[in-house]
Parts: sequence; C-alpha cells; structure tokens
Amino acid sequence: MKNGNNMLISRIKQVYNYIFSSFNENWNNEIKKILSEEEFLVFSKMSNYDKVHSYNLYQKVKANKVLSSQEIYLKLALLHDSGKGNVGLFRRIKKVLIVDRILEKHPEIAFEKLKNINFELAKLCLQHHNEDVDEKMKIFQELDNK
Repeated sequence: MKNGNNMLISRIKQVYNYIFSSFNENWNNEIKKILSEEEFLVFSKMSNYDKVHSYNLYQKVKANKVLSSQEIYLKLALLHDSGKGNVGLFRRIKKVLIVDRILEKHPEIAFEKLKNINFELAKLCLQHHNEDVDEKMKIFQELDNK
C-alpha cells in the first residue's frame, strides 16, 4: 500500500505543478549550453508544464553521481517528453486513469522529432519508459518518476 500512497502523492504533485508551475525563461541560458540549436528548438515548442518537469529532471540528473557525467542523459532529461505536444490537464489525467493513445505514443513521437537531429538521443527518448533497459536508464526512470 505504501507504493500506492507514493504514487497518489506523486500524481497530486503533478496536478499542482501543472496548474501552478511556470517556466523561468532565465533557465534557457543554461539549457542552451547543453542542447544544440536544433534540439533547443524542439525544447522551446514543448508545453510549459513539460518544460518545467524536464528542467527539474535535468537538475536531478545533474546531481546524480552516475548520470551527471553523461551529456546524453542531460539532454534526455530535457527532451524525453518532447513528443507529448501541448496536451492539457484533462488528457493527462485521462492517460493515468484509462489510457490515452496519443500520450502513450509520446516516446515514438519524440523519436521522430529527434532522429534526424541526434539519433542516439532519439533512441533514448524512444526507450525511456521501457522495462528492459540498462542500469543508467533505470536510474533515469527512477529520477523521472520522483
């Protein structure tokens, strides 16, 4: 039951963050040092919520002993959800409760957006929800789920 309570608390935090978080444009200065111009263009088209979530995940990856030295994981933190588009809160809740085909496909959409820009990054975006992954991706997934 403890895991269920943690998941519920996590979902409540997500709703709160969706409603009340705002992306600080000053963060772009740091983000531009990590992403190429083309990658940053993809990032800049993400929804406000996804940019805030991705920047927060980037900070967690940066603080992680294993992943912080891996530039590709810093980029992944910023772009892993780039396939979600500008979906609203209702669709996000629907995905959690009863599945939403469009949101379920966000890894594939991110792959398509990034494959001609950075193929290695695109492949990691495609795999970021898979269960059969290496240790680094497992660490990334754990940070993403916090």
